[in-house]
Amino acid sequence: MYLEDMHKVWLATGEKPVYLEPGMANRHGLIAGATGTGKTVTLKVLAESFSDMGVPVFLADVKGDLSGMCQPGTENKHIRRSIDTMGLGDFQYKSYPVTFWDVYGKKGLNVRTTISEMGPELLARLLDLNETQTGILRIVFRIADDKGLMLIDLKDLRAMVEHVGANAKEYKLIYGNIASQSVGAIQRALLRLEDEGGNVFFGEPDLLLSDWIEWGEDGRGMMNILECQELFLHPLIYGTFLLWMLSELYEMLPEAGDLDKPKMAFFFDEAHLLFKDAPKALVEKVEQVVRLIRSKGVSVWFITQNPSDIPDSVLGQLGNRVQHALRAYTPSEQKFVKAAAKSFRENPAFDTEEAIMALGVGEALVSVLDADGIPTVVERANILPPRSSMAAVEGYAIQSAIDASPLKEKYGTTVDEESAYEILKGEAEEAAEEARQAAEALKAEKERKEQEKIRKAQEKEEERKKKEKERKFKNSIVGKVANSAVNTIGREVGRSLIRGILGSLKRS
Repeated sequence: MYLEDMHKVWLATGEKPVYLEPGMANRHGLIAGATGTGKTVTLKVLAESFSDMGVPVFLADVKGDLSGMCQPGTENKHIRRSIDTMGLGDFQYKSYPVTFWDVYGKKGLNVRTTISEMGPELLARLLDLNETQTGILRIVFRIADDKGLMLIDLKDLRAMVEHVGANAKEYKLIYGNIASQSVGAIQRALLRLEDEGGNVFFGEPDLLLSDWIEWGEDGRGMMNILECQELFLHPLIYGTFLLWMLSELYEMLPEAGDLDKPKMAFFFDEAHLLFKDAPKALVEKVEQVVRLIRSKGVSVWFITQNPSDIPDSVLGQLGNRVQHALRAYTPSEQKFVKAAAKSFRENPAFDTEEAIMALGVGEALVSVLDADGIPTVVERANILPPRSSMAAVEGYAIQSAIDASPLKEKYGTTVDEESAYEILKGEAEEAAEEARQAAEALKAEKERKEQEKIRKAQEKEEERKKKEKERKFKNSIVGKVANSAVNTIGREVGRSLIRGILGSLKRS
């Protein structure tokens, strides 16, 4: 719990109390240990302490048992024993200000982002693309940016990929080769992601993480709890989405320098999923974000079973560590225990490696940074009990909190404004209409020419017939005239001859 008069977080008690310096909390932390050893209790105690000191908190609720933070805890023999043993005379159960969030919109306010905001690197991981396909996806994003097209949801991205594939020859000289095989692979990956329900968190209104930096009416930091039970069924989506939130927070916040306490605390449960099968380039970027985000006043805590789940480059950035029990039944597990023990500054009072395997539930090895930023000697200590309820709350309590949230109106309704899909569809329809009109004009011109050809042929035929008729007619008149003349002449000649020979007209 946060001791305001000491300006410290009382985290645990062993041979002596173990305090976390708020000014060193932005050096980040690790909570590790086997299942059932007490990691959730440690997480809750830290989150409650941050809230008490006025620091907003984000919590990924994988098991569904963090919702109880909106209700005060209840007495039981285990907590009472801890209270008495640790001398917590002023211990009081209390609830905390909570805003519930849910990617699926069932147990909290909707959490959405846009395709454009997630970017090609994280999306490539979400789609499980290889390096070549990732390169094509970068080109798709670049073309969308150059054309001023917002990619809001999966239908926007699908339309954009289809557009780039159809116009690959046009874009090749500017952006490089765009292989049809890679385009096809991306399209298939998009269908697979949609089948897995990955389309639910792409849309608008998109989440502004600045809305998480809020306080309750009493000045305590708001607990932003992301319901992850259903999301966790899709580990790749879960890990990628949390990485997006971390990178988005980094991009959003200004430089803050050294602060007396963090601006915000982030707790990532099942942190190994953030890095599982992640390409080296992505891990390097995560390590960079973790290293730099502390200068923006953010305290990041990774919760996982084994410290080896976290890449060494990231693990080296975690200055505050709470190690619960680890079990070592195989040589490889013993190797992990040895590595975890060596990460602590040795305490001559006990063997760290043996202690890790002998810790009881709620007990941990704790080492934090002192006021000078130097890791303290590891202490074997019992974690303080949380003040809020350890049990998950009923659905009606969650719904009441959702209804009471001032953010419900903002995030409660999905909107679908014009974006790449609509614009590209409009362009395609316009192009199709222009092509249709051009085809109709071409057809009409062809028909006109055909009709003109037929007309000219008919005119020519009619002219021929006319001339033929005139010829025949002329021939007919001339013949009659000629015949008549011949007959007349013949008759005249004949008469002349007759008359000339006989001297008189002889009838023929």
